[in-house]
Amino acid sequence: MALLNMRDVSVGFGGALVLEGVSLQIERGERVGLLGRNGVGKTTLLRIIAGELAPDEGTIVRQQGLRVASLAQAVPQGLSGAVAEIVAGGLAPTDAGASLATGGEEDAWRQRLQVDTIISRMQLDPAADFALLSAGMKRRVLLARGLVCDPDIVLLDEPTNHLDIDAIAWLEDFLRRYRGTLIFVTHDRAFLRALASRIIEIDRGRLVDWACDYDTFSARKGAVLEAEATQEALFDKKLAQEEAWIRQGIEARRTRNEGRVRALERLRVQRRERRELPGPLRIRFQEVERSGKLVIRAKGVSFSYDPSPGDTSDHRPVVRDFSTTIMRGDKVGIVGPNGSGKTTLLRLLLGDLQPQMGAVDHGTNLEIAYFDQLRAQLDEDRTVLDNVADGLEFITVNGRRRHLIGYLQDFLFTPERARVYAGILSGGERNRLLLARLFARPTNVLVMDEPTNDLDLETLELLEDLLLEYEGTLLMVSHDRELLNNVVSSILALEEDGCVAEYAGGYDDWIRQRPELAGAGRPNAATAADKAASRPAPANPSPDPSSRPDRARGLTYREQREMEALPGQIEALESEQSRLYGLMADPAIYQGGGDEVVRATARLEALERELAEAYKRWEALEAKATPG
Repeated sequence: MALLNMRDVSVGFGGALVLEGVSLQIERGERVGLLGRNGVGKTTLLRIIAGELAPDEGTIVRQQGLRVASLAQAVPQGLSGAVAEIVAGGLAPTDAGASLATGGEEDAWRQRLQVDTIISRMQLDPAADFALLSAGMKRRVLLARGLVCDPDIVLLDEPTNHLDIDAIAWLEDFLRRYRGTLIFVTHDRAFLRALASRIIEIDRGRLVDWACDYDTFSARKGAVLEAEATQEALFDKKLAQEEAWIRQGIEARRTRNEGRVRALERLRVQRRERRELPGPLRIRFQEVERSGKLVIRAKGVSFSYDPSPGDTSDHRPVVRDFSTTIMRGDKVGIVGPNGSGKTTLLRLLLGDLQPQMGAVDHGTNLEIAYFDQLRAQLDEDRTVLDNVADGLEFITVNGRRRHLIGYLQDFLFTPERARVYAGILSGGERNRLLLARLFARPTNVLVMDEPTNDLDLETLELLEDLLLEYEGTLLMVSHDRELLNNVVSSILALEEDGCVAEYAGGYDDWIRQRPELAGAGRPNAATAADKAASRPAPANPSPDPSSRPDRARGLTYREQREMEALPGQIEALESEQSRLYGLMADPAIYQGGGDEVVRATARLEALERELAEAYKRWEALEAKATPG
């Protein structure tokens, strides 16, 4: 029997329904990734499953005694006490109809054993003060609190938000070994790829069930959207033809044409009821004069925060004896545990903080734009419009004067939403507002501190493509492993005792190089004053070249992955082409009307173009991989 069965469930909060007649069945042991754009109803669906929200229509059948545990995006305010006390709080009733037996010495002993077991499994200190823990450890405690009652379903809403890379890796490994049922919302593609065995997508009020992993979903989704666009174009063409016919006048109203008139009315109703796919963000960097070749040079930089009066604790340096050179066009990722000083390092490099030792020099003609993870740049008491343009109606974008309302629509703010106060925006909307502020001015140095929090996957992938195309210099703090792999060319890693080590490549390259350097002891700060603009190797002492990861010379990590995938893509395109040629050779296709013939012909033409582009791209990557 299924753990939970939803049938024809609808929920709305005014306006269009968030969920409209959806059905869903959850089986024991499934790992379901829940996807969809910001605001489509992912959290609403989780609340319905948890029993916290009743649907407006439809039925929900739960297995008797079903226990559901939830891990929300934000840590609850006012939660305090020892870790063991917080975890034991999860032994209270966990859903509308289930509770754990209490009372009696045997029950009390069994509950203490449950608490001790989950604390041990999750490597927690039972006596630690919850209020003093890091954000990552707090979320680990809250997860233990949910799991202590041995729930049938665990709901996770953006579990990787605000976690550092080590905490994400621990959580991913723990959940991979967990045998219960998981339903989770996440924008972390690596996390999704590692855990999800089934994808549920919320799209315009409907649930679309993809019984596959994330990579297969990504491939299939594009084909479905293309087919949907084709069908809608054909429908709109037919509607336009019928509207033109009805305007001819009296001939259209003769008795013999009444059926055609009724059919037109039905087409109009279908068109009104169609829920359009939300448009993509239309964001572009503003063109600006290039900076000088040298952007930032740090020499022997050290910094630590002064202890407060009466504080006798050991204050270790945040940054110690750090040197680097950042050249125009470099894309640098900054990683490290939460609280290690990543934002402090950014502020030192930008000149917002003065080092206690050493010096930071800046190049010429720098136009710096800063994306703040805490969103402190937003004034919550001002509207979206005022936060972007400070009361102006028009802004200049790439030399063209644009009305601010039109500009904000590129970032998916409707005219009504553009006039609300920033303080009531959701997390995803606030991030889009920050992006709108960021791209409203020219920049040749882009600084981004955790830009991916609260972004949906589609927006995140668009941002990734923009960063890849960006011709300026990028400094980015991020815990998104795939984004680091695909975008950055080097990593600055904050390690122990204020050491900042530099590595070539993205996240996977950093992971490969860390064990090689660990055997020789902790590396000193990178010394890169004389490194070339291309910087093909890390500034720290390099491992033996023979032990470096095998990568085609001249290709980035993203390009190598692209080249490896191209043969399979070409084979799939050629198979589809052969199938369509066989279909066109069958006389039966011409007996069922012309629509299928038109679609097949159009698809064959598109396949020829796609194959030509794929072969051209493959040749270009092979040429780059083997220069000379």
